[in-house]
Amino acid sequence: MLNINPMLEAERRMLTVDQYSYIRTAHRVYGKAIKQIARETGHSKNTVKKVLRGEYSGYKPRIGQAYPVLAPYIRTIDRWLKDDKDRPKKQRHTAVRVFNRLKQEHAFQGSETTVRRYVREAKLRLGVSGREVFIPSDPQTGVEAEWTGETALPF
Repeated sequence: MLNINPMLEAERRMLTVDQYSYIRTAHRVYGKAIKQIARETGHSKNTVKKVLRGEYSGYKPRIGQAYPVLAPYIRTIDRWLKDDKDRPKKQRHTAVRVFNRLKQEHAFQGSETTVRRYVREAKLRLGVSGREVFIPSDPQTGVEAEWTGETALPF
């Protein structure tokens, strides 16, 4: 009697992202038949068809960043950043300043990276760090441009 470990059996049957990519590329780019791909990969024709239909459910993009350690302080940070809208640029809170202030005033135990990430997202959401950019140009005669409210994002 053969004793097969169910975890190893399941692992053998699961497709990796590379396998999904290979199957799609082989069919769409190189025009290989489903039967040929099934033979090459060792998967059934039904599995190959499922991959080609795009029924890959292994990767689900995250909707938003969760901040469990920062959650009790989010309202405070948002209030600080909203108050900064009316202040001169040099007097506004930076992410480092927010982190240091949280540590001093609220005994914050989280990491600086978490605070930096949240402050960056919050400033964009609240419109605190909007930047205006001047792009010099020499327009030709008869050229028309539409001026829209584009926002430059920091890199």
